[in-house]
Amino acid sequence: MANIIQAVRGMREVLPDKTALWQRVEKVAREVLGAYGYQEIRLPLLEKTELFKRSIGEVTDIVEKEMYTFEDRNGESLTLRPEGTAGCLRACLEQGLLHNQQQRLWYYGPMFRHERPQKGRYRQFYQLGLETYGMAGPDIDTEILLLTDRLWKRLGIRDKLELQLNSLGSIEERLVYREQLVAYFSKQPELLDEDSQRRLLTNPLRILDTKNPEMQVLVANAPELMDALGTESREHFLAITAQLDDLGIAYRINTRLVRGLDYYSKTVFEWVTTELGAQGTVCAGGRYDGLIAQLGGKPNHAIGFAMGMERLLSLVELVPNVSAEAVVDVAMILVGAAAESVGFRFAEAIRDTIPGLKLLVNCGGGSLKSQFKKADKSGARCALIIGEDELAQNHVSIKDLRIETAQQSCSQAETLAYLKNHFS
Repeated sequence: MANIIQAVRGMREVLPDKTALWQRVEKVAREVLGAYGYQEIRLPLLEKTELFKRSIGEVTDIVEKEMYTFEDRNGESLTLRPEGTAGCLRACLEQGLLHNQQQRLWYYGPMFRHERPQKGRYRQFYQLGLETYGMAGPDIDTEILLLTDRLWKRLGIRDKLELQLNSLGSIEERLVYREQLVAYFSKQPELLDEDSQRRLLTNPLRILDTKNPEMQVLVANAPELMDALGTESREHFLAITAQLDDLGIAYRINTRLVRGLDYYSKTVFEWVTTELGAQGTVCAGGRYDGLIAQLGGKPNHAIGFAMGMERLLSLVELVPNVSAEAVVDVAMILVGAAAESVGFRFAEAIRDTIPGLKLLVNCGGGSLKSQFKKADKSGARCALIIGEDELAQNHVSIKDLRIETAQQSCSQAETLAYLKNHFS
């Protein structure tokens, strides 16, 4: 055991007893995304480091402290993606997907940040992200909130999540507000912790997002960003809340919600829970109209979100009687070499006839008793048995493994009909 190489700290595998639930959640997410007309885009794990410096911001924690960055053999600085928005936008600009077009896109896969590992936070973590381009109005903001609301309902966790909303206004409005914040916090520098003192010079809005309990009174009395919004930003935000009210979607306005990335403007939101301890944000995003021009494209409109799959799965596991799809539907027990020959041919015929059936054929031999134990452990609903007696009659025995019923003896045609009736 001392010589076994262990996983890199903060990176973990998902074992087979958990992957079935992951697959269930992924399947529901794909169905919901498809129901709203979103298309999948698959993105590289590696991007040029400059992409994240220009998009996320050089003075953010992600770029300063958390990115996995290295030089390749050609001396080019590359980074394992810490988030998906920048890469998705880069791909759309490079492939010409934004010119006179609207796009509704989603992506899924691992992201990488060198953070302190803890429950619900890993250095390799999975995100499902959604990005839309070319739509300026509040209706698309509302749509993606409806989409997430529907996903939570499908997964049975809507009652465990609260939608929090805020508006960051335009870049110009935020610059005015930034000056107000700097003036306010500069009057009481002794009350700022080390991180906040640094952010005061680089990104003072992030001070509002501090988790330091000793700073909560100071932050609570800071100027309100809402007071700095112009007419357009205010009307955009009020249109979203009016639509959510009309559709019966509950939310809470959180004026201290600023998000951690520099590229957000106008709408920002988080779906948060109190069920997972400190890691309470399950899904978050907002509008980032200015980022497209920042990365070299023509000015355009964009809004999106990302959700952490590990946190989402932790929340789904709290639902009573939650279950994943069965890994195995039917187990085939084969006793003897002759039975194996017949069984493999019949198993392939079953798979041809019922493609969606999950059929586990015993391999490695074993007694009838030991094979029954393996079949039961697999979770299969029934077993198909072929042994000496079945071979002699050219039949297959069917045994229900979950309900106490008599074992049936059927021809192969009758067995196929049975399986179609019970599993199609």
